[in-house]
Amino acid sequence: MPEPDMLLRADRDILLAPLAAVCGVVERRHTLPILSHVLLEADGQSLAITASDLEIQLESRRAVQASQTFRLCVPARKLLDILRALPAGCELQLKRQNSQLQLLAAGSRFQLQTLPAEDFPLLTPDGAISAVLALDPAELKRKLDQVLYAMAGGDIRPYLNALLLQLDAEELKLIASDGVRLAIQRYPLSGGHPESKLLLPRKAALALNKLLDELSAPLQLSLGEKQLHCQLGDTQLRCKLVDARAPDYLRLLPDSHDCELLLPRLAMLEAVQRVSVLAHAKFRQLEMEIRPGRLALRCQNAEQEEAEEKLPLDWQGEPLQASFNLGYLQDVLQSQKAERLRFCLGQGQRGMLITNPDDPHFQYLAMPLRG
Repeated sequence: MPEPDMLLRADRDILLAPLAAVCGVVERRHTLPILSHVLLEADGQSLAITASDLEIQLESRRAVQASQTFRLCVPARKLLDILRALPAGCELQLKRQNSQLQLLAAGSRFQLQTLPAEDFPLLTPDGAISAVLALDPAELKRKLDQVLYAMAGGDIRPYLNALLLQLDAEELKLIASDGVRLAIQRYPLSGGHPESKLLLPRKAALALNKLLDELSAPLQLSLGEKQLHCQLGDTQLRCKLVDARAPDYLRLLPDSHDCELLLPRLAMLEAVQRVSVLAHAKFRQLEMEIRPGRLALRCQNAEQEEAEEKLPLDWQGEPLQASFNLGYLQDVLQSQKAERLRFCLGQGQRGMLITNPDDPHFQYLAMPLRG
């Protein structure tokens, strides 16, 4: 049997970081065997590791001195588990023998079956780029954390299972909604930009947010007609956009209200968490009763057990009562970091608008529960 061809020698940690960064795209359940693999591409100076699920493509590149150029597909999860099991800092050798990849490190030897690189489904770049934005990754991460929880997870309306990127002349709006609540953050921009609306799939939005949490590098967003491309240092994310039309969410924001409360965020969150102990397991309903001088929060379950919290208010006006989804209130209270939040409510079926006095770019709207 001929000796295997040496492909490259590298520190195990250099390969582990980019592989871990892209493996989140790989589906555990897949319809095509190639989708459980990552594409390894070496050009002599660097190694690129790419994962795809046909809709999202994630590539991470590292400087590596390879013995030769090569392209091959290896099982993503198996390779990741092997690298994680090896000692930190050990030297890793990759060799190819026929259709197998051989890994040698720290006295261990692994042989993985490969697939042809030409079968890997790479996305064709979108040639119609409408805008290129240079954004601060830490600031974008902060804003995404304040809206992504409002996206739907499996709604039949595709535009709800997505993050709306609405580009205006001087700002980028990040908008998420599940049809019952709405979260908006605005990212101010310098210079004029053409107006456009892009729907970023839920999985891609979460993948981008995870990258921002793990990497600290210059960020560039390229907005195309059918794709979004994100360059974050040596890592790039490319994804297809949702082919749907999003509603005009800004028209849903109420222009008037009957009650405006400035409440301490942590005290409100702790009170909500306490009454949630006796919330209905299915409906998760929180009743808010506002009267001059106090705010009452109540939860009741199917066994007619009840919990109540009362908070003092510096407010005088007509009594108001409404019920909201308990989780919707917890999400916004946890995502914000301000000492106080502003709660604006109205009589009838008008929603509750929550804003942050310290951040004028944030708005959150929750619709009341009926009955």
